Amino acid sequence: MTAYSDDHIALAAEYALGTLDADERAQVETMMSVDKHFSAMVEAWQHNLGVLNQMVGSVEPRPEVWDKIRTAAGLSEPQAPLVLPETPQPLLPVAPEVTAPAQVADTSNVVDLSAQVRRWRNVASFATAIAAALVAMTAVGVYRPDLLPDSIRPKPRTQVVEVPTPSPTPPSAQYVAVLQKEGGSPAFILTVDAASKNLTVRKVGAAAEPGKSFELWLISDKLPRPRSLGVIGNDDFTTRPILAAYDTDTINTATYAVTIEQANGSPDGNPHSPPVFTGKLIETVPPAVPAPAR
Repeated sequence: MTAYSDDHIALAAEYALGTLDADERAQVETMMSVDKHFSAMVEAWQHNLGVLNQMVGSVEPRPEVWDKIRTAAGLSEPQAPLVLPETPQPLLPVAPEVTAPAQVADTSNVVDLSAQVRRWRNVASFATAIAAALVAMTAVGVYRPDLLPDSIRPKPRTQVVEVPTPSPTPPSAQYVAVLQKEGGSPAFILTVDAASKNLTVRKVGAAAEPGKSFELWLISDKLPRPRSLGVIGNDDFTTRPILAAYDTDTINTATYAVTIEQANGSPDGNPHSPPVFTGKLIETVPPAVPAPAR
């Protein structure tokens, strides 16, 4: 691509703005007819400045403004005919004076420099105006796009976001043991969740003796001695995640027993009375079977 001087760029910008005189416009149009790259640069300036023109609506001046313009130009009253003054005739002939030829100073460089300064001053002013207008147009496009013309109004963007629906967690297997005396009515109901290994004791018909506590024990052939699962509280339900330390087979095959201990349970982790109520777990809710893959 052809490299242009600063003067060429300034001429293209002022041509688009319409601030050149007749000779300069003729010069630019001649360059455009023989140089397609220079013509493209002028069209680019016209396109960029055309955006600003779309943002400004036409305003008709008030009648009094036109009256002031006519008055300032001397057009408010009919003009008098122009009369040239008469040239007085000399009474005596006057000999022509012989003078030295005047030296005319070459001011072409000064004129060219003044034109360049004026040109770049206009370009700088309009560049500042363009930058300010672009900033204002960007802000309006973000906060009030409805104020912009249709041709430059940003088109709304629609983004479709697919939110995956989490698959429901299948219910885990549930186990229940009825803790009672042999042949007696239920005293406690023990429920165990297979996934979380949480146990819940539901008090049914047992009543604690004064100064005593019911304590739950896990008895298994895999363990050297009974393991305490804690004191059963006075509320209707007692829930603990204490079975997490045991494997599934031990939990499902163990015997669960309740003893009567001193208040707050056994002091040394061993039962101090024979089991009063016992029971074993049975499965009441089987684990969910996953659906076959399609």
